Amino acid sequence: MATIESMTELLVDQLKDIYDAENRLTKAIPKLAKKAANEDLRSALEDHLQETKGHVSRLEQAFRMLGEKPKAKPCPGMKGIIDEGNEHVGEDYEDDDLRDAVIIGSAQRVEHYEIAAYGTAIAHARTLRQDEVADVLAQTLEEEKAADLKLTEIAESVVNIEAAHGGEMEEEEQRPQRRSNGRRQASGRQRATAASRSNGRGRRR
Repeated sequence: MATIESMTELLVDQLKDIYDAENRLTKAIPKLAKKAANEDLRSALEDHLQETKGHVSRLEQAFRMLGEKPKAKPCPGMKGIIDEGNEHVGEDYEDDDLRDAVIIGSAQRVEHYEIAAYGTAIAHARTLRQDEVADVLAQTLEEEKAADLKLTEIAESVVNIEAAHGGEMEEEEQRPQRRSNGRRQASGRQRATAASRSNGRGRRR
């Protein structure tokens, strides 16, 4: 393992880590989007996939600004988050809303990791007076924050609510039908009783 001897080397090492993380996400996000049932969630993931591809390009630009070739260093943190997310999303769920809630949670774990990673790299770049590098990374940081907020909005406005009350809502929808069926059955019995009485009066005459 090479020794890191300067802040510049530390910054480059961090960019290698993030570079690996972003490349992993270009393969992981489509899997989440494919399993998402909510259209807004699927669309948000697909949009962020395109942004993620742009993040990879920005990192390559940052490497060049620092006089380095773009190179990835295995990122165990992101690998673990992705593996955990795939495991949770692959579980059996009573309905799609529950899985969508899990997808959002998994995606937000990714976003929070990236927000921390980019924030640290930007701070180090500013310390080194590599303001152009910091500005490039800051563009990505803002997109990561926006993606996280979008996921929160989808969760709080739709997905979490439906996941929590989906079963109850289905029962409520079925109750009017059951009540209607009950009324029809009661009406049928009443008609049968009335007809029987009428026939009985006819026979007595």
